[in-house]
Amino acid sequence: MTADLDQAQFKVLLAAVSDAGNTIAPAWPLDKSIAVNPLWELRGMDIREASARFSALGGVDCLMPADHYRQLWLSALISEQDLVHAIAEAGADITPNDLVASLDTEKPANHWHNVADWLDDERDRQHNIAWRDEITHQISQFCAAFLQRPERNPASELYAAWLARVRRDRGIAILMDEPGLNEAFKELPEDPEQLLFEAFSELLVKTPEQARAFAESLLLDINGWASRLAYERWQSRLAGKNEDALPQLVAIRVGWELALWRHWQSHHPEAAMRLHAAWYSQLPLTSALIDRHRSAQSVLWIWQRAAELARQREERQRLTQPASPASQNIKMQAVFCIDVRSEIIRRALEAQSDAITTHGFAGFFGLPAAYNPVGTVLNRPQLPGLLAPGLRISEGGFRAQALGHERARHEKRNVTWTQFSRGASTAFSTVEAFGLAYTGKLLKRTFGLYREPHPVNDLATTGQWDLYAGERSLNVEEKAMVAGGMLKGLCLGHLAEVVMLVGHGSHTTNNPHAAGLDCGACGGQTGSVNTQVLAQLLNDPEVRAELVGQGLTIPETTRFVAAFHNTTTDDILCQGEVSGEIQQWLDGARRLAQRERAESLGLANPFSTENPDELDRAIRRRSQDWSEVRPEWGLAGNCAFIVAPRDRTRGISFDGRAFLHDYDASLDADFRVLEAIMTAPMIVTHWINMQYNTSVTDPLNFGSGNKVLHNVVGGNLGVFEGNGGDLRIGLPLQSVHDGTRWMHEPLRLSVYIEAPKAAISGVIERHEVVRTLVDNGWIHIFAMDDSGATSRWSSNGWED
Repeated sequence: MTADLDQAQFKVLLAAVSDAGNTIAPAWPLDKSIAVNPLWELRGMDIREASARFSALGGVDCLMPADHYRQLWLSALISEQDLVHAIAEAGADITPNDLVASLDTEKPANHWHNVADWLDDERDRQHNIAWRDEITHQISQFCAAFLQRPERNPASELYAAWLARVRRDRGIAILMDEPGLNEAFKELPEDPEQLLFEAFSELLVKTPEQARAFAESLLLDINGWASRLAYERWQSRLAGKNEDALPQLVAIRVGWELALWRHWQSHHPEAAMRLHAAWYSQLPLTSALIDRHRSAQSVLWIWQRAAELARQREERQRLTQPASPASQNIKMQAVFCIDVRSEIIRRALEAQSDAITTHGFAGFFGLPAAYNPVGTVLNRPQLPGLLAPGLRISEGGFRAQALGHERARHEKRNVTWTQFSRGASTAFSTVEAFGLAYTGKLLKRTFGLYREPHPVNDLATTGQWDLYAGERSLNVEEKAMVAGGMLKGLCLGHLAEVVMLVGHGSHTTNNPHAAGLDCGACGGQTGSVNTQVLAQLLNDPEVRAELVGQGLTIPETTRFVAAFHNTTTDDILCQGEVSGEIQQWLDGARRLAQRERAESLGLANPFSTENPDELDRAIRRRSQDWSEVRPEWGLAGNCAFIVAPRDRTRGISFDGRAFLHDYDASLDADFRVLEAIMTAPMIVTHWINMQYNTSVTDPLNFGSGNKVLHNVVGGNLGVFEGNGGDLRIGLPLQSVHDGTRWMHEPLRLSVYIEAPKAAISGVIERHEVVRTLVDNGWIHIFAMDDSGATSRWSSNGWED
């Protein structure tokens, strides 16, 4: 049986396949790792609709199981009033008692089955490999090999390269005990569009809805590699191009479906009849299937909203508390990245003296640049993945040439070692090849006496920086524009004698996901380069003189200091000398922050109460231990983004769960700064929030699994869990679970902005991305007045 497709119909179906590819969000490589909402490309849908769609087509979970909400209810973390409010928001005809009872009657709906899934339903899974697993493994191994080739062009070559490989592979038929299967691959068309035409004709895929659902489901089967190709598409679009290999990946996966379909017709005719009946009966029911998942999830979405209301109630109570006043004589202002880990260290630093104020700013500090270390070919973005770098940074000064030679030697010396020691297949052969030399390094790692140096960040710099637009150095006026934009965004009002710009990063060993613990706003980098460049600009007398023309006067007594917050140890390291008093403040803040974090690290007693030095040593040992799978908790627990003057939050604890961005509406007459915050840092925090949420709700599809089993693929492409399967994306299990409980509670981001409602709603209305996130339920936005009282934005406007 075949469908009579004409070319006009087929073009519509091809467009639906492209639409399916556009539902896949990008996943950044390991060395540039940033947090991403894996449902980002579905933001145009209501979040509940997106959840139902991915659940129906890929078995994806965007909600916690019923038992999670039951435990929140039994422990009184969700109140009856929270349930009442959540029911009212949903407009549901249900009582709190009905909601509680529903947790015992959860009935998950069946999800879409591809051809391979229907065949697996009749396969002896105890004694035979599942077709789904073998297909995923085969495609994954192919993609890993193909994408490591520097000359490859997946947008035009991916399908052809796969077809050539699978036709040569005789082992698949033997492994799966299906003689003759290779003939089915030989019959597949050479052209990917012709393949899709034949597949849609034979499988009776007639409508765009069916074609898109089929393609989406197939991509979700291999979501890791689909996300990797979506990253390449993202980078292409940032560069003004539109290269997209996802239709080719769909063709590869459809090629498997068509080969199995034809093979079963010729070799298993009775089973093929059952396969045909199951497949043809499913096709017309795509919308009904999604509707069933939407209905099945409706009660859990009310529970999820109740959990968010409970946390928002706590946050509103804290925001209306009186904040701790700062001194009128401020000696030091420290500007930190808005990362939630800085919420703890900022409170700890301000507790040292009321002459200190801290401030929150986007981690790339408004510098839209890529870092090109002298002596290397590296060109590393130091800004959010949403943006393309417009500037280039490199070391300058008389020592730059010598530093370049040093880095070149370092890179040459370490490239062989890195290739051997990080490869999945060479971990044991490395020891054998290097013998006793490796044994010494292994023992040092074991006892925390050695850590692998970073090829760039661990080498000294010249302390001077050059900025380029292309190959042209920036002039003083252009440098002042960069510096001025950052100063205006800070909304400081006045400047202290010392203004510390604090980037941040982690310190871990033997951790492929190390970049994921660094600054997500800085392209997965530490942000220390950004702070050093900006400190140099803001200390430059010529730049300062130029800033006066912008209405920005920096006092002669003000000095900007670049610093680095090690989020694993809570050290704050400064570039250049600082006074003894400032160093005492930094040391005191480290001890206080370590004490607060000790319990979550399992180090709370007796270290934190009796011996802070011993606690410090224990934390440092963790950071240098190559076998430590939980050196720190990263951004686990994040759930709020607070945009307000520090006077609103100073001295108030948000448990390391809030991003704090300074903003003073009285200094932002045209609300340009507010607009910049809501269209960049707010989006970044949403991405972080959703990556953590989905890594918990569905660690199989959106988490990277057990990091003990990770093997790095292609240097930095990603990781396998074990020696195969799909490319794993998202967070390792050990980043969100301590072995007994989840360390992150999935809650949608709550954004609190102290600004006029009209200004906030104006940004929402002008920017489609912001509007879709808010109106479709991906984030919650609240306006605060000067007392901390809040109003919530809804599609009907502001609600008290």
